[in-house]
Amino acid sequence: MFRGMFSRIRQRPFQYAMIPICAGGIGLTTNWAGVKMLFYPIEYMGTEIYREKNCPYGFLGWQGVVPARNEKMAIRLTDIITKNLLSLKEAFGYVDPGHFASLLAPDIEDSIRRNAPNGGTWAWVLRPFLPLALKLVVQELQENITDVLDLETVVKGAFTRDKEVLVDLFLRVAKNELDFLVVSGSYFGFLLGLGQMLGWAALPKPWTLPVTGAFVGYATNWIAIKLLFEPCDPTPVGPFIMQGLFQMRQVEVSDEFSAFLATRVLTSKSLIDEMANGKNQDNFERLLRRVIPFVVPDAVVDAAAQGLRELALADASHPTHVFLEESLRIEGTLASRLKALSARDFEDLLHPVFQEDEIILIVVGGIMGATCGLAQARMGWGGPMTAKAASGAVRKAIGNLK
Repeated sequence: MFRGMFSRIRQRPFQYAMIPICAGGIGLTTNWAGVKMLFYPIEYMGTEIYREKNCPYGFLGWQGVVPARNEKMAIRLTDIITKNLLSLKEAFGYVDPGHFASLLAPDIEDSIRRNAPNGGTWAWVLRPFLPLALKLVVQELQENITDVLDLETVVKGAFTRDKEVLVDLFLRVAKNELDFLVVSGSYFGFLLGLGQMLGWAALPKPWTLPVTGAFVGYATNWIAIKLLFEPCDPTPVGPFIMQGLFQMRQVEVSDEFSAFLATRVLTSKSLIDEMANGKNQDNFERLLRRVIPFVVPDAVVDAAAQGLRELALADASHPTHVFLEESLRIEGTLASRLKALSARDFEDLLHPVFQEDEIILIVVGGIMGATCGLAQARMGWGGPMTAKAASGAVRKAIGNLK
């Protein structure tokens, strides 16, 4: 058998050499397509004849896995952040009430002047006392922050309002892993293609190249995804220590993840907006009324609250926003706690993106590999092949994947 194999390879060296080369191309292409399918398109493209809720695929249509599972992934991330990584009471405890009040005072005074009845008079009367009153408000907020600000709503809302936020998060923190997933397809594809070449030389049947091509496309995606996250903990393998690529980058990913959340999700603007306009708005307004002396009319207190709502719309470069974001120390706190997570808990940040629908991406690789194998066979690499036999080979390859 071996003599016949090598005889066929010597007779058609170019055709046989192209098999592993094409297999490397298949691996690269299928992995690239798989990565794109994780994130794009942002909105569903195709017919709506049949599609389950939050499912990336429907009848003749597709939506990126992350945008399609946006709400579910947002809930999972929110749960991790709010229960394991960040405490509002701790974060607001870092804020200097006096300095924060002094920064708030000009905006609150201006809002009272514009929005309260006899606002100019009340602004003039309250000006000497406003910094002290606002300092008392900030101190009360620090004691009761969880009653007036819902962290889960802030985090989940940021991810669900705009699907691209979650996509951008994963593209940023997992850039190295996604690049590896694409490039490794060519390496694994080439190595597996050598086996495909020998299989074709040993058994030049109509179905050999499509079936082995399907295996190459399937296996390259499967191997690459497994290497991203397994083994979870450092594991000795001979003289080497093996661990999933994502877990190996825990320190770097923690910094990137924290920086993203601090600048795109847990911003001063979003926190103040949730406090003044969110689900606990009534609690916030009652807190203001409780702290501000009763001689100040409700209309003036309402105007002060309106000043905070307007502040939430101000540019991120506003001195109050800059001070609050620096004081809360969100980026540093998140980074240090992410780095302290166990490898298994850290894996939960990203693996769910791949885990639930990774079989789809792997099978797509197999189908593309089978198609390319069919094309190779149709070219007569190793022997002639009829169109009927080639079509039958593809059907058999896809059946084997199932």
